[in-house]
Amino acid sequence: MRAPGEWTVEGLFAGRPVSMALFHAVRLYIKSLGPVKMEAMKSQISFGTRTRFAWVWLPPLWAKNRPENSIVLTFGLRRHVKHKRIVQVVEPRPGRWTHHVIIENEAGLDEDVRAWLREAYDNSQ
Repeated sequence: MRAPGEWTVEGLFAGRPVSMALFHAVRLYIKSLGPVKMEAMKSQISFGTRTRFAWVWLPPLWAKNRPENSIVLTFGLRRHVKHKRIVQVVEPRPGRWTHHVIIENEAGLDEDVRAWLREAYDNSQ
């Protein structure tokens, strides 16, 4: 069993090459925004600058409304966004909204998702 600090991207996506490819598409876009720190954890990959602003994780296999080869992209904003692409929004603390989007293919990393990631990145500075 791996200890914290020993988790890897490859380990998280083992046996799921389609999900791994989607993760890399998201990672490349996030890295294009500017300097960013990426950290692999047991169940997710986080991205941050001064604070963390985005996370990628695999949907649970038992979740019926989550395609098997998809990934979940989570990002934090200072506002609540209502959009058909966003499957869940929570406010873990006042003024901080966490949004979840399902990415099923590279086209899912569309203009709306890129704009939200850009906003989350800017807010994390």
